[in-house]
Amino acid sequence: MMDVTLKITDRQGQFHEIQAPTDMNMNLMEVVRMYELAEEGTIGICGGMAMCASCQCYVLNDVTLPEKSDDEEAMLWEAFNVKGNSRLGCQIHITPEIDGLEIELAPE
Repeated sequence: MMDVTLKITDRQGQFHEIQAPTDMNMNLMEVVRMYELAEEGTIGICGGMAMCASCQCYVLNDVTLPEKSDDEEAMLWEAFNVKGNSRLGCQIHITPEIDGLEIELAPE
């Protein structure tokens, strides 16, 4: 088992450095929920299906992430507060390759 370090700034501007397991097939949205870094009912509303953008986040550093799927691109096209570095947390799986990822949760 390997854990990765993630650096997350929550919606109140508070910084969190957390450890996330790579062996549980989790995604970033699920980790944020697990650590209760967003108010319940405000993140992952669609259950991680890339259909609501409630888990939108801004990638702050140069960690290589998988390309956006067509579904993720389409959802971000319709979402609010989208920036060039926006991603959906539900589409970023916790793998050893994302160790050190820094994100900021987008506003609700």
